[in-house]
Amino acid sequence: MAIETMTIGKAITAGLRKAMENDPKVILMGEDIGKLGGVFRITDGLQKDFGESRVIDSPLAEAGIVGTCVGLAIRGYRPVVEIQFDGFVYPAYDQIVCQVAKMHYRSNGHLNIPMVIRIPFGGGIGAVEHHSESPEAYFAHTAGLKVIAVSTPSDAYWGIQQAIASNDPIVFFEPKRRYYEKGQVDTSLTVDTAFPLHAARVLREGTDATLIAYGPMVRTALDAANAAAEDGRDIEVIDLRSLSPLDLGPALTSVRKTGRAIVVHEAPGNLGMGSEIAARITEEAFYSLEAPVLRVTGYDTPYPAARVEEEYLPDLDRVLDAVDRSFGW
Repeated sequence: MAIETMTIGKAITAGLRKAMENDPKVILMGEDIGKLGGVFRITDGLQKDFGESRVIDSPLAEAGIVGTCVGLAIRGYRPVVEIQFDGFVYPAYDQIVCQVAKMHYRSNGHLNIPMVIRIPFGGGIGAVEHHSESPEAYFAHTAGLKVIAVSTPSDAYWGIQQAIASNDPIVFFEPKRRYYEKGQVDTSLTVDTAFPLHAARVLREGTDATLIAYGPMVRTALDAANAAAEDGRDIEVIDLRSLSPLDLGPALTSVRKTGRAIVVHEAPGNLGMGSEIAARITEEAFYSLEAPVLRVTGYDTPYPAARVEEEYLPDLDRVLDAVDRSFGW
């Protein structure tokens, strides 16, 4: 066992480096990812070490970047696209949902698109609309795509390598405001022995209620569970990790034990991931529920200016309020 302490950002960097060392067909492409190392410095040093033909500074043209990488994937490469900010992905949406997601089906299984689309997502950095959004539901709703949202350095390090090794197209969401949070990574594992990419994980066991989160809200959920413990409530926390396919097994097991569920995410509530999760829990664990499944989400508005960002994002108090409301039934 080899344990290293890394931030989430550095874990992704190290995971990309490892994948590039192991497979010369892994190519990175994106805006300012080469000489600059990316806006968040996730690709820092990789162009220097692997060259401009493998770490490619692209024009400011998201549709062109993704379209080019579709061709590279068809020719046997494993391209990794960086979308500079979450809201910048929309110009590439047509390419992603019409080409990336559908090429395998359209070719009757003859063509694979082993492609990863990295997207820093979510708020908390004081940026405006198109720089602080949570577009995960668009892609989780699209047949043919797999969607991941990491929340820990370990998942970031191994998850990016597992995604690159997959023959399926994967949208890989990274919680930008958590890039600098540290955690332990066991680098002695392998892509095959690390925790499965598409499996949810129980991060904190409890008996009284279940908090379900992913990406940047996992830390908020854990903080809420610790705060609730001071009031004598034992809260279980589930990190979904994979949004498509959605592994609800651990959440359902937990809810059948606790009888209460609260889903937390930054994206607006209307038709967000929480809607699907609440519906599935109600369908499959209805007789175990002591209260309705509740949701704590962002508001159904465009992302606000930085001065009111803290009012928009779900925080500790809003999560604890939902826990109180659940126990009020």
